[in-house]
Amino acid sequence: MKQALGVLTMLLGMLLLTGCGEKRKTFLLEGTFKGFNQGELYICGIDGNFPIDTVAVVKSQFHYEVALDEPTAFIIIFPNYSEVPVYGAKGTEVTIEGDVSHLREIEVEGTKENEVLTAYRKKTSQQTPPEVALTTEQFIKDNPTSPFATYLIRKVFIQSPQPDYKRATELMALVVKSDHDASEAMKAQMKLMDGLSYLKDGSRLPSFTAIDINGETVQSSALNAKVNVITVWNLTNFEGHGILRQLQERQKRVGEKNLKVLTVCLEADVKACRKHLERDSITWSTICDGRLWESPILSRTGLSYIPDNILIDDKGKIIAHSLSQNELIKKIDKLLPKQEEP
Repeated sequence: MKQALGVLTMLLGMLLLTGCGEKRKTFLLEGTFKGFNQGELYICGIDGNFPIDTVAVVKSQFHYEVALDEPTAFIIIFPNYSEVPVYGAKGTEVTIEGDVSHLREIEVEGTKENEVLTAYRKKTSQQTPPEVALTTEQFIKDNPTSPFATYLIRKVFIQSPQPDYKRATELMALVVKSDHDASEAMKAQMKLMDGLSYLKDGSRLPSFTAIDINGETVQSSALNAKVNVITVWNLTNFEGHGILRQLQERQKRVGEKNLKVLTVCLEADVKACRKHLERDSITWSTICDGRLWESPILSRTGLSYIPDNILIDDKGKIIAHSLSQNELIKKIDKLLPKQEEP
């Protein structure tokens, strides 16, 4: 009897030890945002490999847990569209602490990737734009396989008041060369960046003809409203969805004679794209051929990432391009009439 009890005790002990040592099977993200008492944040994959989700904030604290099949670089998006990149993987726990009024000084801990980016963010928090560009360039050279590398290239060298496409292309090439597991999509995207060199403000929009999702012919010459926008999006990019919503609101207000929109949806599943357009009552022409980064419209126009954009006047001249969501909407609002003309 004593022997049986001893064996049972040993088995129970082994079970307890196994349970205590069991690794987390999910990615856990939690922390505190001072200055944000209650509301919702959005989270999605930087490269569109994770769908948009919401994170509830209660009494400045939040808790988000999700199963991940593969390591993912996320962006947390605030109501004012500010962003904080975060890296997560199965079995990791990441904490965020900081003040929403000083997001560049926010602390993200829990993995080496997040801690390296936190150091970069703090270093650039008080720098001028030229200094940020130099620091970012060095960061990418030192960390070419960082999950945030392509994100930083886009934010600092492309979506900038003074973009530097040459440096962006060179750094993207370095990232692809250093990452042996670089996806075909990333390689194709890098090739498209060559088109940025001829996509210049003040030049004419390259002419093109394409077939939209409904089988209708779309020509560049049809973009003849007071303001015209071409924008690239997909089903998982939050910023791209925000641009669509705001363009839709403005087109309803001023009419198609003042604002024309052409969108390019980079989805392999054309039916899913069509379903989304119908759900959101989007009626303008959308090009979605299922070819993703191989779509001819991209190489023809110089559009090279999600969510990219081109702003054109009624004569086909490029007013601006590759703007952030806030910059694009501000620019459009300056150009559009305050109310629809009778």
